[in-house]
Amino acid sequence: MFRDIADDLDNYSLTPDTFLDVPFVPTDESAVEAMLSLAKVGPNDVLYDLGSGDGRILITAARDRDTRGIGIEVDPQRIADAMDEASWAGVECLVDFVEEDIFTADIREATVVTMYLLETVNLQLRPKLLSQLRPGTRVVSHAFDMADWVADDRLRVAGSNIYLWIIPAQIEGEWQWDMTDGTTYRLALKQRFQEITGKAWLGDEERRLERTRLRGNKLEVAIRAEGAETPDYFLLEFEENMLIAVDLCAPF
Repeated sequence: MFRDIADDLDNYSLTPDTFLDVPFVPTDESAVEAMLSLAKVGPNDVLYDLGSGDGRILITAARDRDTRGIGIEVDPQRIADAMDEASWAGVECLVDFVEEDIFTADIREATVVTMYLLETVNLQLRPKLLSQLRPGTRVVSHAFDMADWVADDRLRVAGSNIYLWIIPAQIEGEWQWDMTDGTTYRLALKQRFQEITGKAWLGDEERRLERTRLRGNKLEVAIRAEGAETPDYFLLEFEENMLIAVDLCAPF
């Protein structure tokens, strides 16, 4: 159990003269579990908590899921409290807490990022998340969303929303691949976050790009010929701005 300090709901840290962008509000333990479950956090993940407070998200993940974690926190007193809690829980070998600004911290190692900030702060962080994190990295926010970047998944726990985004690969542009029978498919794609639209061709014949779904670096597409009863389904995999694999896939 973690100690909730009810009268700390202001923007001043326990250290004199330190003003915080986000007031410290402890995350309910049911919300912590929901965040970790929604992101499917496990022992192979590296979890970064931005504004880690008393460390409860990282400590819970380490204790219950054997997950390594890094907490980014500007308040040195909160860091001291988190380190004490980690020691008490016996997970100090799995977690670390760094005194640093969430806007300047290097988070590229993360496979999961958790946040309990404010929507305005989320929006300030959004460019950093999209540019620094690898495609497929999961980002989970308690209570606050990211405006027009629509969440990939969400749930409601203890009166609050929990949001999940999966960092999308940047795949806007033209792509083509050859089938074993020698036919060539071509796509011209436009992208807004994980939302993909565009056009498709088989050889010189335009076909309808009926449906798309981008999850990390994998794009599922449904391409239908005029008059065809069912579309053709493909799974495209991208890496470092290159199309590296194409396979037929099941309907989605």
